Amino acid sequence: MAERPLLIWLVSSYHTGSHALWAEGYRQHSRHRVELLTMPGRFWKWRMQGGALELAHLALARLAAGESPPDVVLATDMVHLPVWLGLVRRALPARTVTVCYMHENQLTYPWRPGEKPDLTYALINWLSQVAADGVLFNSRYHRASWFDALPRLLKHYPDFNHLELMDEVSARSRVAPVGIECALYDPAADDHDRVPGLPPLIVWNQRWEYDKRPDRFFRLLYRLEEAGIPFRLAVAGENFRNAPAEFAEARRRLAHRIVHWGYLAERADYHALLRQADLVISTADHEFFGVSILEAVCAGAFPLLPQRLSYPELIPPELHPAVLYRDGGDLWRKVVQRLTLPRPAPPSLRRHIAAVYGRPAAAATTDDCIEAFVAATSR
Repeated sequence: MAERPLLIWLVSSYHTGSHALWAEGYRQHSRHRVELLTMPGRFWKWRMQGGALELAHLALARLAAGESPPDVVLATDMVHLPVWLGLVRRALPARTVTVCYMHENQLTYPWRPGEKPDLTYALINWLSQVAADGVLFNSRYHRASWFDALPRLLKHYPDFNHLELMDEVSARSRVAPVGIECALYDPAADDHDRVPGLPPLIVWNQRWEYDKRPDRFFRLLYRLEEAGIPFRLAVAGENFRNAPAEFAEARRRLAHRIVHWGYLAERADYHALLRQADLVISTADHEFFGVSILEAVCAGAFPLLPQRLSYPELIPPELHPAVLYRDGGDLWRKVVQRLTLPRPAPPSLRRHIAAVYGRPAAAATTDDCIEAFVAATSR
């Protein structure tokens, strides 16, 4: 533990959704003093390319006003860290430790169908990692998949790609999860806000994006409908103007099953909905961490998740047979079982999530990592 609380500037050019929840949770629960320098979460490409200008302006204004310089700069993956450091170099002490937090990356994040991958943004991620004294990934899966794909990015360039830096950056990278608001629920409860006599409630609370494979999810529900298996449906999660067409079709075909449809801007309303859910299902092709799934489980929903991506590390091994599915057939069997004999998420799973991924626990892990980076740079 540091001898005194550190002053940490958390610098984020995309302050919305899980990025904002992570930042606010860390500021609230860190044993250090965390101050936010942020920009609204929109125009992600522009944020990565040009957001450093505004963030440098915010930093320089603070220092010019007489505020203390930070001991640590914790910048998210949406910040072009080398550019930001260049813009504040005359005002920031040389001893300042820099850490890059990887919510996601633009190398292994799947592009939309029809979009041509642009390596510019993956290279910004890599340059930020090289510039940082330490790198944090939100899951072991994220860290492993990044360094597995990185050689293909660097070998794309004709010369001076400095592949040897991969081992150096990997050696100074660690894993620190996103904090979940578990305190809003009772992790020891055997039940939640289920309404007796009603069919089990399936909740979709993930982003309305193609990489979450809503086509698979809704095909599963159509099959349940054809088999005459009762269920209710709540569709929440962030939705965008170009949401996959599957959502409009599902809203029409499953109208008689739907108890809620659409994004819930108020967190209290969102949490109230989750407390009623019996089942949360992921059919995703992509997941670096899994904030929405863990939120639903904390509220009492039983999870059914693919046996891949980040999910296996989120669930204790002894619960893998009940929670993780191998393929479509295995998912079907597990869904039918959970709807026929519904049960909440096991209290042991909810306690595990609170102990490992709850906001206080996640903040403590992040603090430990940052203190280790500070100690390493002071040697």
